[in-house]
Amino acid sequence: MKFTNHFIEDVFPKRPYLTSELLSEIIRNPIKKEIQEDGKIKMWGFSSEFNKFVRIVLLEDEETIHTAFFDRNFKK
Repeated sequence: MKFTNHFIEDVFPKRPYLTSELLSEIIRNPIKKEIQEDGKIKMWGFSSEFNKFVRIVLLEDEETIHTAFFDRNFKK
């Protein structure tokens, strides 16, 4: 799993609940997947541990995580 500097420096320190296991599971089995106009890929998954949906944004290479967070607005 690869990460952008933004994720390592800004996102991960603020969101310690984002474990590699959680991120890997969502990337392998997303509930929903969308490609943004800039080529980045949004994926959503559900964390049963926190009972919340998580959004992950990957770079165009589909491997590098740019950001991830609980998505309160996601509707199945």
